[in-house]
Amino acid sequence: MKKLLFLLLLMPVLAWAQSPFDGTWKVDLSKAKLPKKPDEYLLKDGMYECKTCKPEIKVKADGQMQPVSGHPYMDMMMVKVVDDKHVETASTKAGKAAGKDSMTVSDDGNTLTEAWTYYGNPTGGPVSGVDTYTRVGKAPTGANAISGSWREAKVDVATADALIFSFKSGGDSLSYSTPTGQSYSAKLDGKDVPYVGDPGTTSVSLKRIGDSIEETDKRDGKAISVAKMTVSADGKTMTIEVDDKLHDTKATYIALKQ
Repeated sequence: MKKLLFLLLLMPVLAWAQSPFDGTWKVDLSKAKLPKKPDEYLLKDGMYECKTCKPEIKVKADGQMQPVSGHPYMDMMMVKVVDDKHVETASTKAGKAAGKDSMTVSDDGNTLTEAWTYYGNPTGGPVSGVDTYTRVGKAPTGANAISGSWREAKVDVATADALIFSFKSGGDSLSYSTPTGQSYSAKLDGKDVPYVGDPGTTSVSLKRIGDSIEETDKRDGKAISVAKMTVSADGKTMTIEVDDKLHDTKATYIALKQ
């Protein structure tokens, strides 16, 4: 999802003889270029804050579920302090489990490991993984060790289905689907169509720019991310450049043809 949205001219929409995007793909996270902008947390004086969450989160760290607003994936959140380097969180939406996290800081204070599980996909069951972060900003005096600024260094998704997606072309349109229940079918004309299976994305639009496809995801009419997808000449790899408008970050992912 790249920043060329307002700079590139839309090329004429011509059907490929055989679309290079067609087929099933799997993201290889070992080849990812992760966002450089750090995440920022503060846990001090009994309060937990996620300062880079959109919108920001601020709740009591008392182990009890509390309401949070403006977040499509949850409406209640719990934060439990296990000790000065270990914090657990959980969330629900409409009374059902939405997710859980276990955050652990290394003894030297420079590495944060976040083991997470997400329950909100329409199909395929829970998705889990482990994210590893490197400290780039110190914790304030008297704060829990998870506090400070952290840059994502590694992502490991244990649930293979969460890394798989498929495309199928038809004339000037492209259909997308995943084993976990996300899907859309859109023409390459830049017009919004419904995005199914993700409460954080309500619509999507596609444009063809040269040999690439640009996907814009929106939430309630506002662009939250733009992706530029390009398939290699040999048809074996897809490069996905992501411009996350919501969090003001950029990343690049590589998917392999299955």
